[in-house]
Amino acid sequence: MSKGGHIRLNLISLGGFFLLALLGYTGFHAYDTLTWFMEVLPVLIALPVMLFTYRRFPLTSLLYAVILFHSIVLIFGGMYTYARVPFGFEIAQWFDLTRNPYDKIGHFMQGFAPALIAREILIRGNYVNGRRMLNFIVICIVLAISASYELIEWGAALWMGQGADEFLGTQGDIWDTQSDMFFALIGSSVAISFFSRFHDKLITKVGDNENSC
Repeated sequence: MSKGGHIRLNLISLGGFFLLALLGYTGFHAYDTLTWFMEVLPVLIALPVMLFTYRRFPLTSLLYAVILFHSIVLIFGGMYTYARVPFGFEIAQWFDLTRNPYDKIGHFMQGFAPALIAREILIRGNYVNGRRMLNFIVICIVLAISASYELIEWGAALWMGQGADEFLGTQGDIWDTQSDMFFALIGSSVAISFFSRFHDKLITKVGDNENSC
């Protein structure tokens, strides 16, 4: 492995250890332990998956950074519950909002991160021909993930009853489900519109490194 590869691996490892430490801290200080677990479950799944697939299918640096940021958003949402995250109250004051909007950051990232993950897998696997079709399929994947998450929330509401309020975080908004999916759509659109060229360069670089091994 080259010197640059070692540095990259060390940075990724550092990010992983940071997330583990953050999970431990927030889990111990969580407002509601069950809600915390349900919110951070994607992080708990993603970390070992990335660990075991690193050598066979290393991701681009952009993707690792985006996943790290998305994980942080999820972890703090789980610690405080989305309706109580302090940063969300700050945003509400800045824009004179009537509710804590932190959950919309989470759903924006729920579109942004999966869009880049999906396009990287599709491009590197040569599964799709044509950029327009690629963008269309990526958007469809993101909306499918978002809809699936809303179905999970519905199932949690049926299972937990009143106890699911902290996990749902609707804050009395009857259109919360629709706006959640809309923010995921915005996130995926931003990822495709503004990061595709940079992402393509990194994908090419990763491919060159794999071919040289």
